[in-house]
Amino acid sequence: MVLKLIPAAALAFAFTLPLAAPVMAQSATDEIAKYRQMLADDNPADLSEDKGAELWRTALGPNKVSLEKCDLGLGAGVVNGAYVKLPRYFADTNKVQDLESRLVTCMVSLQGIAEADAKKNPFGANSNMQALVAYIAAQSKGQKIAPPMSHPKEKEAYAIGKQIFFYRAGAHDFACVTCHGAPDQRIRLQSLPNLLDAKDAQATYATWPAYRVSQGEVRTMQHRLYDCFRQQRFPEVQYTSEAVTALTMYLAKNAEGGTFAAPAMKR
Repeated sequence: MVLKLIPAAALAFAFTLPLAAPVMAQSATDEIAKYRQMLADDNPADLSEDKGAELWRTALGPNKVSLEKCDLGLGAGVVNGAYVKLPRYFADTNKVQDLESRLVTCMVSLQGIAEADAKKNPFGANSNMQALVAYIAAQSKGQKIAPPMSHPKEKEAYAIGKQIFFYRAGAHDFACVTCHGAPDQRIRLQSLPNLLDAKDAQATYATWPAYRVSQGEVRTMQHRLYDCFRQQRFPEVQYTSEAVTALTMYLAKNAEGGTFAAPAMKR
């Protein structure tokens, strides 16, 4: 009699366990969303924005000039709406640049700062670069994500970024699409957005840069992708790498039409 009961109990367990797991996961996701909402009005990224605004206007470097004449694509000094139209092609460098690589160009050409110094420790504590990105990105809040795609090099960057997104390699044979190419995936309690879906892509891209509660820092898209490459066990990418810019272009285009809402707050 006991032997007959064991399979029945096991069968009941097999049917009930899969039902319980999604409920628990969904509950955790809802609670994380509530947590973010509670903190949204007091986002520490505001402090980084203030710091970035001051850095933008402060005369620095050997040339003792500010970044207020830096052209981010909409004309010298224009920051309103600039972030949502990046990455883009710049004629003076003859390449596609995202915000951080463009800021490095301006630091070198306007302020006379050596390129190595402009790129030094971009992800460190209280990084000036992260503060500048937070300030400039915030000037695009409420605007539509609209990266340009008219220049041949912009189209080329998009194509390369797409290749990178699907490229499998590294010790785990991972690609970006491994984690971000299907709906309802997660790692532990963290939902993984499907970046091939326009809605998910918009919701994700629109919230970077973001203040990471777990790290106590504002983190930029460059940092997010740098960390993704690290987790895939890829070779370390150089700061302002053209590969990262190309991948950013691909993600930005996938998110086209979304309403920008960064800097946001993340776990």
